[in-house]
Amino acid sequence: MCSTLFYIKMAESNFVDYIKIFCRSGKGGSGSTHFRREKFIPKGGPDGGDGGRGGHIILKGNSHLWTLLHLRYKKHIFAEHGQSGSGAMKTGSDGKDTIIEVPLGTIAKDEEGNVLFEITKDDDLKILVRGGRGGLGNTHFKSATNQTPRYAQPGESEIEGYFFLELKILADVGLVGFPNAGKSTLLSAISAAKPKIANYPFTTLTPNLGIVPYRNDLSFVMADIPGIIEGASEGKGLGIRFLRHIERNSTLLFMVAADSKNIHEEYKILIQELKQYNPELIDKKRILAITKTDLLDEELIEEIRLDLPAIPCIFISSVTQYNLSQLKDLLWQQLNS
Repeated sequence: MCSTLFYIKMAESNFVDYIKIFCRSGKGGSGSTHFRREKFIPKGGPDGGDGGRGGHIILKGNSHLWTLLHLRYKKHIFAEHGQSGSGAMKTGSDGKDTIIEVPLGTIAKDEEGNVLFEITKDDDLKILVRGGRGGLGNTHFKSATNQTPRYAQPGESEIEGYFFLELKILADVGLVGFPNAGKSTLLSAISAAKPKIANYPFTTLTPNLGIVPYRNDLSFVMADIPGIIEGASEGKGLGIRFLRHIERNSTLLFMVAADSKNIHEEYKILIQELKQYNPELIDKKRILAITKTDLLDEELIEEIRLDLPAIPCIFISSVTQYNLSQLKDLLWQQLNS
């Protein structure tokens, strides 16, 4: 039993969307204090080269990643120092940059929580910590009144500190609903994703992504967000931990089960929880899907239809595939309107 729980915990921990790392860039190399010394060339003058730049720490977008798990055990990240300059005007080599690959939708913040930038494109490169500049060699300081400067600049110091990386999944459609509303079942029915499906609340403990194929080789990305319950914005259930992922979705697909006691009231609760978390979420395009329609007859469907919110609504069944093609049509229209 204990070993089973251990493996369950390990599986649940594979999705990491928030992490704190310590970074230190490279120090700039010192400039050189050097004078030209060659046979038959008296008083050759200063020829000290500049120091090399310290290495940067850079974030790079990688569309093949969807979690920050790979940084869990590598929380101290350093870049190389720049090399010192030398005689004959030779510039020291730059320190090697350290590149951290992150999933698209990653936001970088400083220790105070200020947003520095975000990564939204594949192969997008942005500097998280800048390396120190190399110092100038003594050749830069010669003048008519100081023909033999015996000093050079030291390189700039490295920069170090703690930074936060926060992932907000980039998806076209976000599934919003109470536990057991059928979100995971829908995702598995219209995409190749294989989320965990079971007949108990909070089966989904981490977001799942699926690519939904459409006509003529078109597709869109759908995200299954762990179920919301009343009071989620106050920390109940899984709280607001995963609501940040909904902020990036173009369209929200609200899902309420057909066997719900009050479909209209459930929808209002979902809207209220999103509003308390972030009022801007209410401005997103919305569709309401009544799931598990295979439990209803035509007469009951028409009765329910009379008391639905004034947004695009559709009755579906992921088990029987009822109206799933029409749902994809409706989502595609919303995404491209």
